[in-house]
Amino acid sequence: MAQHVRDIMTADPVTVEPQTSVAEVARLMRDEDLGVVLVTDGDDLRGVVTDRDLVVRCLSRGGDPEQTTVAGACSDELVTVGPDEDLGQAVELMREHSVRRIPVVDHGHPVGIVSLGDLAMERDPESALGDISAARPHT
Repeated sequence: MAQHVRDIMTADPVTVEPQTSVAEVARLMRDEDLGVVLVTDGDDLRGVVTDRDLVVRCLSRGGDPEQTTVAGACSDELVTVGPDEDLGQAVELMREHSVRRIPVVDHGHPVGIVSLGDLAMERDPESALGDISAARPHT
């Protein structure tokens, strides 16, 4: 039986507006134990920002993280998947675009995120990645 993205995605993703400061996004990621936040303009997905994006695209360049907005840090060349798509499609997109997380979009609006860890826990929970992904985070 085919599984769909909605079966394993993390629903209700955390979103921020493009004018949100990098520092605020970093605090949100820390407080919510997140590695990715979606950047939206109203209800529409504009980009994705990861913890790595914050470091590579913002902090490493200097500047004030309280004054720098997330608009400049987010990836805006988006790869998305629909909630009713087969999990195999999500795997192929991750492989093809070398990404670890894909926003799940329904009619242009973000409804979730599917990650490599989600797939590992579903497909091979005994693997190292599945085991790590299922572990409780260190705080």
